[in-house]
Amino acid sequence: MKFVAALPKVQVMKRVAVPPKLTVSFFRQEASGSEPVREWLKSLPGREKKAIGMDIMAAQFGWPRGLPLVDHIDGDIWEVRTKLENRIARVLFVVDGTVMVLLHGFIKKGQKTPQPDLDLATDRLKRLRGKR
Repeated sequence: MKFVAALPKVQVMKRVAVPPKLTVSFFRQEASGSEPVREWLKSLPGREKKAIGMDIMAAQFGWPRGLPLVDHIDGDIWEVRTKLENRIARVLFVVDGTVMVLLHGFIKKGQKTPQPDLDLATDRLKRLRGKR
């Protein structure tokens, strides 16, 4: 006599692609056409680039997000916070409708966001909105 064990039914789940809530765009300098955040990212080591990119993507797909990944800085400016191996990176951005515009990226050296970095992001936001 053969014994056959009853096998449980296996449910096959379809993988559904969830679209991002925000489209990512890089701030572009009008005069030169350069994209400072993209250039900054390219200058980083591969592992750091990937970590920052993954955090930007998490913010993009999960918007609105809060701490520890995303924090409000000032006015319309937000930051993506990435903890790297031995330092901390920040990408300042603005959400304009369904577009996440990356304004400025830097390595943070202290507790507080340096005023020159915030000023640069604010200036780029003004230029983005045509107020300068």
